[in-house]
Amino acid sequence: MKYNKLVRDKIPEYIVSRGGTPVTHVADDAEYWAKLKEKLLEEIKEFFENETIEELADIQEVVSAIADYKGFGADELEAVRSDKAENRGVFKKKIILEES
Repeated sequence: MKYNKLVRDKIPEYIVSRGGTPVTHVADDAEYWAKLKEKLLEEIKEFFENETIEELADIQEVVSAIADYKGFGADELEAVRSDKAENRGVFKKKIILEES
């Protein structure tokens, strides 16, 4: 079966342990960035189809990889999130803007 998608680092080992023969390559920066964005969309789609904590964790893992690739530290990302929460709020009040 052909995939051409970014997978977690231990997936090739898992395939071998199941008797398969994975064909892989290491992406250059441009391909890796494109595949990270594709993976984010894939994981979001999977969460829409199956709203589990595992699917949400997959999204978080991809976001973490994106932050790492872009050079955004976890503390920096949290600081930006916190600042936006302080200045614009969060989503707890369930407000739907109908017009502006």
